[in-house]
Amino acid sequence: MKLRLGTRGSELALTQSRWVAERLRAANEGIEVEEVVLSTRGDSDLASPLHTHDTPGLFTKELERALLADEIDLAVHSLKDLPTATPGGLLLAAIPVREEPWDAWISPRFPDLVDLAPGARVATGSLRRRAQILNLYPHLEVVGIRGNIDTRLATAEERGDAGLILAAAGLRRIGRAERIRATFSVSEITPSPGQGALAIEVRADDAATIAAVFPLEDPIARAEVTAERAFLAALDGGCHLPIGALARVLGTRLTIVGMVATPDGDRLLRLGGEGRAADPAAAGEALAATIRRSGGQEILDALAEAPAPPPEGTP
Repeated sequence: MKLRLGTRGSELALTQSRWVAERLRAANEGIEVEEVVLSTRGDSDLASPLHTHDTPGLFTKELERALLADEIDLAVHSLKDLPTATPGGLLLAAIPVREEPWDAWISPRFPDLVDLAPGARVATGSLRRRAQILNLYPHLEVVGIRGNIDTRLATAEERGDAGLILAAAGLRRIGRAERIRATFSVSEITPSPGQGALAIEVRADDAATIAAVFPLEDPIARAEVTAERAFLAALDGGCHLPIGALARVLGTRLTIVGMVATPDGDRLLRLGGEGRAADPAAAGEALAATIRRSGGQEILDALAEAPAPPPEGTP
């Protein structure tokens, strides 16, 4: 059996896809995996801040098009990049074991954000991170940044930024874990829904490929990201809005923390909830309803009425 695996061409995407390919070969005797590299709109436009793109699936749509056109048999995504609605005819066939979901602080000089003087520049390409940084440390300046991990690391150093914030999972996957000075707790910077997880997407009628990828499924990761994505969907939130969520499975129970904020960090609401691990979507939806009732609806209305400007200093 030969599988055509679709992937983006960044170092992180290729590392993730090759990790999946190795495990597919280990789980399926005699299987061949061919790597098919595709470019997405998010890869070709490295100038615009992520939140200015109003098209869902900035980093995933081209891979899904190729799947539906039978040009590839499976696609490997960073789950946090996937819109919450899966296109008709496609299926998230496996969620492998999850890497750590935390955001990480990278700085050559400062151990943590608390060590920064007023006006110090912190780089991030995420409105979610920007909002939470400014909520905790309104005296800091948040500047935008784009590009792959190594490009962001180099740009922040060249500009003299105090540091930058990236997903710890990506740094670990490409062997840059030594650059992490600190990681943020869920109550400091709540991660993006699905952060640290991968998704293997296939055609829903492709039984052979579904069977081949099934051994890579991790039930705990599936439950956690299902709760987080249900929370995001219930808030009608896109991948690039200032919304965060993190779920954890503890035996038969699932806990979830959700966050919504205005991009300037002036208003931020973070609450927790709990539910059954066997019904993770219900836990995510229930927390979203609680967030709305507790003041989150006003924040969501503000987001809809006044789209955020790009962070100052966006290259």
